[in-house]
Amino acid sequence: QVQLVESGGGLVQAGGSLSVSCAASGRSFSNYDMGWFRQAPGKEREFVAAISRSGGTTYADSVKGRFTISRDNAKNTVYLRMNSLKPEDTAVYYCAAKYYTLNLYNAWGQGTQVTVSS
Repeated sequence: QVQLVESGGGLVQAGGSLSVSCAASGRSFSNYDMGWFRQAPGKEREFVAAISRSGGTTYADSVKGRFTISRDNAKNTVYLRMNSLKPEDTAVYYCAAKYYTLNLYNAWGQGTQVTVSS
């Protein structure tokens, strides 16, 4: 089981950019599919982006073309680069992991706050 720690959140103006990172501890990081989710106040947690162990990526329609997920297996880290940020992107961003044979994410980070001001 990996343990996840996010970093890099903060305050940014609308239209700006921000990157968040997620460092994983434990073995076999390269065998995990990784994802980013977010939860805004009063809303349910929603999917943002995912990257498979082979590097394939998927994105929520709301962030497609603006956000980029990537991973560095040598550093046991997954990244989320966020461009053209909008106030509606304000949320706590969570990193998640699942072993590639599983269907559900079963490891979660503590979250990092991203706030986009208008």
